[in-house]
Amino acid sequence: MMRLAAFRWVFVALLWFAVLGSAAGTVYTRHRSRELFVELERMHAQRDRLDVEFGQLQLEQSSWSTHAFVERVATTRLKMVTPDPARIRVVKP
Repeated sequence: MMRLAAFRWVFVALLWFAVLGSAAGTVYTRHRSRELFVELERMHAQRDRLDVEFGQLQLEQSSWSTHAFVERVATTRLKMVTPDPARIRVVKP
């Protein structure tokens, strides 16, 4: 009879520690879930900022690659001129 009572106390103690462990695991899991959600939201905001910046860079690239822009830079900054047609030579491959 004494062994049965001791066994019950051990069993109750083990169940008690199992419940405490489960509660601690639940608290940790919820905390980690919140941390990861905050990080996910931060990354979404960064993605949105990078999308806006990418769109701006695409607009800038398209304006810089237009023929008129290249022509203007060539004539103003580089002092390039169109050669006389008589000086142009066509080379065949």
